[in-house]
Amino acid sequence: MKKNLTIIALVATALMSSCGSSETTEQATVKAELPKVKIATVNTEAVAQIEEFATTVEAEVKNNIIPNQALRIEKILVEVGEHVKKGQKLVELDASNLNQLKLQYENQVVDFKRIEELYKVGGTSEAEYQNAKTQLEVSKRALESRLENTVLLSPIDGVVSARNYDNGDMYGAQPILVVEQISPVKMKINVSESRFAATNKKLDVTLKFNTYGDEEFKGNIDIVYPTINAATHTFPVEIKLANKDMKVRPGMYGRAYVNFGTQEHVVVPDVAVIKQAGSGDYYVFTYENGKVKSNKVELGRRMGNRYELISGVAPGSQVVVAGHSGINSGSEVEVID
Repeated sequence: MKKNLTIIALVATALMSSCGSSETTEQATVKAELPKVKIATVNTEAVAQIEEFATTVEAEVKNNIIPNQALRIEKILVEVGEHVKKGQKLVELDASNLNQLKLQYENQVVDFKRIEELYKVGGTSEAEYQNAKTQLEVSKRALESRLENTVLLSPIDGVVSARNYDNGDMYGAQPILVVEQISPVKMKINVSESRFAATNKKLDVTLKFNTYGDEEFKGNIDIVYPTINAATHTFPVEIKLANKDMKVRPGMYGRAYVNFGTQEHVVVPDVAVIKQAGSGDYYVFTYENGKVKSNKVELGRRMGNRYELISGVAPGSQVVVAGHSGINSGSEVEVID
């Protein structure tokens, strides 16, 4: 009996030893299979606050060339695309009754002078004198108006951008010509109200236009509108471009890059930033005490292979830059070089 008990004790001891060895092996295997990650320490930097805005070029001034009476167009003297000077003759209109108005006015001038002399010596009444004076002014305005409608002049230096009639047409509702000033040109952008305090005429503005690829043009802020749109929480800003070579034309699509100064923000390698599938959210994993944590971040500018973070990660944090595929928030990990 004692012999059997001894044998049983030996077998039990062997089994316990075997189990202990198995557990130790299993623990070692689990430890060896921890996800491996690489980390980097991140800090703040002074980051230029450059924002990009879509915009469309407008003429500095746009004039519709129209008469103040419906008259027949005798001759249009310029064509679309032609550069014109201020005061240049653009259109000649029907002048058939101009001479009649001139003669009428000249005769009234003679009559008024005669009445004026009589009035000075008491030869006519105050009422007759004032009536003659009024009639002379009416004739003068009619003549001036007719002269203005006989020849139409350009009010600005610019380029003819539209022509809506031919010689001999009767003027209708549309302008006869459109003249636009394209040196300078202007662009309007809508800026977030968070930038209102930082927006002024001293800010640097770089412009690019699809027509000219990556070629850069230097503009300046000309007008900062004083009120905020309550629906969009933005305010308009008008940018001006000298455009002395007239390369940029109204209607061109472009992008304005406005530098609002610098701010201290955390900067991380772009490989640390993970986009959540099916949403517009971005995350960065931070490492501490053997575990990782998922942090939702707000991205700022991309600067080459780095991102500015507006929020989400504290300065001095250690962030995961490789090994994301095997981890979740709270995972234990092994850091490798």
